[in-house]
Amino acid sequence: MATSPLVSTEWLAARLSSPDVVVVNAWLPPVGQPDAQPEYAQEHIPGAIFFDVNALSDQASDLPHMLPPAHVFSSMMRKLGIGDGQTIVVYDGMGLYSAARVWWTFRAMGVERVHVLNGGLPKWKAEGHPLEDLPPVPRGERHFSARLDNSLVADLEKVRRALASGAQVLDARSRSRFSGAEAEPRAGLKSGHMPGARNLPFTELLEGGCLRPAVELSAAFDAAGIDRGKPVITTCGSGVTAAILSLALAEAGQTKAPVYDGSWSEWGAHPDTEVAQGDA
Repeated sequence: MATSPLVSTEWLAARLSSPDVVVVNAWLPPVGQPDAQPEYAQEHIPGAIFFDVNALSDQASDLPHMLPPAHVFSSMMRKLGIGDGQTIVVYDGMGLYSAARVWWTFRAMGVERVHVLNGGLPKWKAEGHPLEDLPPVPRGERHFSARLDNSLVADLEKVRRALASGAQVLDARSRSRFSGAEAEPRAGLKSGHMPGARNLPFTELLEGGCLRPAVELSAAFDAAGIDRGKPVITTCGSGVTAAILSLALAEAGQTKAPVYDGSWSEWGAHPDTEVAQGDA
């Protein structure tokens, strides 16, 4: 059984036919490409379940792809045929992007046996592992019991309290967006960052679509001024790449790094939030 939040392509290939392993294809259009289409219909890992992050989110929220209520998520997963006790392996078509968000979503809903396929579909394909283009096979409903783990989720007030107390908040956006030199891709948002937050662009934790080795991740967090022995809240534009930071923290030994679900989509639009500009 894997103890890392990551599994390798070799690990998954050896267990692809296991009834206890369920493969999930995470999908979310990249920011600025709302018309991008999922690759699932053309190619996916055999037996993978399609997980549309936008569709499987809180439809009552004005903020993008927020966590749904636990009972709603339970119902969604039952209909997909995902049940309690399975080992869930999440991947995406970019290597590592939306898969981390779906990994965090399952963890926030109380699932412990969930992992990310390191390198995702690009690495799987490059190594010649099997693919299929078949429509999803109907699965019978399974019992899925979600229980929200509030220690893995941060809201606006929790982030405000953390910043006021000097606790660690780490922003995954690019350095130019963090400093305010570059405008936000979502219209109507202020430019800059939360006063007191630190910056570590998620791209600096990746290499070839894979998460860097744990020793390199630890060094990157150290260089960003993060004390991995203390709590860290991660944030980004809309709670997606923040999950990459939380995944990397988990790989480096920090298993509880809550994601600010609303992230800059909420903070940057709120009339009563403070914004700083320049480097941290």
